[in-house]
Amino acid sequence: MNIQQLEYIVAVDKHRHFMKAAEACFVTQATLSMMVKKLEEELEVIIFDRSKQPVVPTDTGKKIIAQAQVILRETGILKEVARAVKKEVQGQLRIGIIPTLAPYLLPLFLYDLLKKYPQVKVRISELNTGQIIEQLSNDLIDVGILATPINAEGIKEYPLFYEKLVAFVSDSEETLNKKYIIPEDIDVNRLWLLEEGHCLRSQMMNLCELRKKNTDLGNLEYEAGSIESLLKIVEINKGITVIPELAIINFDDKKKSQIREFMSPVPVREISLVTYRHFIKTRLLEVLQQEIKEAVNKVLPEKPDGQFVVEI
Repeated sequence: MNIQQLEYIVAVDKHRHFMKAAEACFVTQATLSMMVKKLEEELEVIIFDRSKQPVVPTDTGKKIIAQAQVILRETGILKEVARAVKKEVQGQLRIGIIPTLAPYLLPLFLYDLLKKYPQVKVRISELNTGQIIEQLSNDLIDVGILATPINAEGIKEYPLFYEKLVAFVSDSEETLNKKYIIPEDIDVNRLWLLEEGHCLRSQMMNLCELRKKNTDLGNLEYEAGSIESLLKIVEINKGITVIPELAIINFDDKKKSQIREFMSPVPVREISLVTYRHFIKTRLLEVLQQEIKEAVNKVLPEKPDGQFVVEI
């Protein structure tokens, strides 16, 4: 029995297909199948029921796979301990990030991170909050970058920064023709929202105490999939939307004139790194935290004293 065999049975369980598991492990199907078969012979048990498609583990196989995952996790901890002693920063970091943050935050820190730490391999996926939590618990990603607090079982949160929420209004919104507004100033019937699944949508609804949107903008009903779509729909069809601060840092003068800030206490969203309870790549997490904080501090102005975190 060896670590490689344990990795193979975990991969087969994950993909439920020998060929896909072999591809994920960068070996041939024949090699993977042979190693799994040898492990079964050594343990004198059948780990997988090959008569079914997709392949499923037997009852005994489920117990063995669960223990294999524990052993692999502990092996990973040993490697991380060794790297920490040697102060090495290397390995793979699989990151999930929400779509309302990815296009604005990633360009701020990613290039410098990869340049400083060439032995770190980063894989990034844009996922909504629910998908990030699910993939963390299934060990499909290592860390998430999203709005918090989420208070999910088994999830650890590491706050990074607080990002103001601002209103973006069309030129026709004469009632909002002032420097500072309050949430009550927003006509919820003229508020454009992101589609279901985005945490920013929930924050917009909570900020404006909106439970049901009865649109009053003619014969168009539209829920956007991105902040850029929200901006376009406001410019073309009038109305209002609420966007996070990082989304406006590259605005031209025309778009800046359409921004309305909220009066104190200012609504903000808390942005954090999140990991699952079994996370072991602590040195990589520390580096990621440091790089993000340094990058954001360069572009976001100092926050006012009065602020409150909008719930998701």
